[in-house]
Amino acid sequence: MSSRREQILSALLARLRTLADVSVKRNEALPSSVPTDGLVILRDGDPGEPDVTLNPRSEFYSHRAELEVFVTQPVGGGGEGMLDALLGRIGAALATDTSLGGLAEALRCSAPEVSVLAIEGAAPILAARLTVTIEYLVSDPLTA
Repeated sequence: MSSRREQILSALLARLRTLADVSVKRNEALPSSVPTDGLVILRDGDPGEPDVTLNPRSEFYSHRAELEVFVTQPVGGGGEGMLDALLGRIGAALATDTSLGGLAEALRCSAPEVSVLAIEGAAPILAARLTVTIEYLVSDPLTA
């Protein structure tokens, strides 16, 4: 059986894959090109140091996973609207179940940090990075 951390990250990936027409990957290298409807890469991130309680021993994590969201800037512009729309769709998909099927206590997203990637010989890529904080409780961080 998978650890709670892996179950949560898999559930988050599955939730993101409900976005129609968007390519969703996990821990992939940065792209040199982006599919027409956009690309989302889930980075596993950092579970951080847990808050520990005793009797029974439990560890409460505020795991910080990252989402990298990419769209290609069209020749005439307008990529900012496409990126904003995709970010809105991601927010709506994640808001439908912030417990990820009961695996997590809570899930929340940060505001996106937007940038432009200029790749030689390719159209500019608009990128947004946001943190998804997932709070969960386990009795053993390696197996629970």
